[in-house]
Amino acid sequence: MLYVTETTSKAHSPEFRLAADALRGLRQDLFHNAFDYRPLPRMRVDGPLTRRLPGRLRDHAAWTPHALIAVAALFTLVAAGADTGGGALPIGLICAAPVLLTMVRPVGAFWVSMAITPVVAVLSDGWAEWPWMAGSVVSHLTVLMVVAVRTRPRTAAWMWLLTGAYGLVAEAAFGPTYYYDGSNTGPMMVVSAFALLVVSVWHIRREAAQEVTAQQTETAQERSRRTLLEERTTIARELHDVVAHHMSVVAIQAEAAPYRVENPPPELERAFATIRENAVAALTELRRVLGVVRAEDYEAPDAPQPTLADLDALLANVRDAGLSVQKTVTGAVRELPQGVELSAYRIVQEALSNTLRHAPGASAKVEIGYVLGGLGLRVVNTPPPAPALVKPSPGAGHGVTGMRERVSMLNGEMTAGPTDEGGYEVAVFLPVQLVGDEA
Repeated sequence: MLYVTETTSKAHSPEFRLAADALRGLRQDLFHNAFDYRPLPRMRVDGPLTRRLPGRLRDHAAWTPHALIAVAALFTLVAAGADTGGGALPIGLICAAPVLLTMVRPVGAFWVSMAITPVVAVLSDGWAEWPWMAGSVVSHLTVLMVVAVRTRPRTAAWMWLLTGAYGLVAEAAFGPTYYYDGSNTGPMMVVSAFALLVVSVWHIRREAAQEVTAQQTETAQERSRRTLLEERTTIARELHDVVAHHMSVVAIQAEAAPYRVENPPPELERAFATIRENAVAALTELRRVLGVVRAEDYEAPDAPQPTLADLDALLANVRDAGLSVQKTVTGAVRELPQGVELSAYRIVQEALSNTLRHAPGASAKVEIGYVLGGLGLRVVNTPPPAPALVKPSPGAGHGVTGMRERVSMLNGEMTAGPTDEGGYEVAVFLPVQLVGDEA
């Protein structure tokens, strides 16, 4: 059975498969569900011009495509009347019908336009223009353009080919005896080809613009997601040193504790030995997990992670870089958990770095508040003195994302945004559990 199938597929030449695919496309575009109800949607009114219109007028502007088709149908009615005698109104209504039909059944309107073309030619007084009367020309060109706009370029190509096929069949069937000025199929095909080419180019440009917009959106989301993962990795590396320090102290104290007690009971020695084993196991597991997220070129820092006690050195470096910054501390200064101290230091560091990049020449103020139940931070900068003369330094644009990630890790709160004076403000609250609440 498999051999027979392979033999049959090999017997078909590439030309045969190409023709089969073409016929399949023709059936899908112009025959399959040709008369389905597909109402013309309203136009979007969020463009650069329509969004400036008043509210009521903007609502009416959404019906612009329908109005244009109605005007085209009226023009078709007039053109058909100019080319006929006593039956001007019936012929004009016949020619205008497929134009109006494009608003609800676009592909079906094409077939109706093809069907009425010989009818209009028979009902007309003269055969000077054959096989396309004036009303038929306007009607069919309008239908071709509207259907091409509402479908896709491949459908427009099929409609153009069928239009040419009809012209050739009409010429061959009736011959030059029935018309005087020669066939007008050639001019009709040239004009329709130009019109459909314009519509197809517009279609391709719009699809390309939509694809570029989608790719840009996907790239921005991917970049933001990658930056977030990198920030979490950085936080994991920094907190490793904090946790490793405390676990090492626990392991050392558990090992030394039995020697500080004279004749300790065996139960106490076993308990301290268990504590030390668990601490060493936790350290080993922590280093193993961290090795998964650590980059190959990452080197652990020799110095301990910074805290708020190192903030003065940071401010001195920032002042050397040209930023005028003041620090204000309120409340009773006390020692906080090292994770909170590290996150607070990094948040202030990132906020001042953003000021240097995006507001060169501005001054900044750092406020630290030791309050009951937590730590408050506020970093605010003034607007740059001459924004038009000083060009901000480009950055990744994800500094605020890193700050929010650190605050979220500690279940804190953060707000960031421009001030009324034109500067920028970052306000953070990091909760700290009191010693009495840990029980």
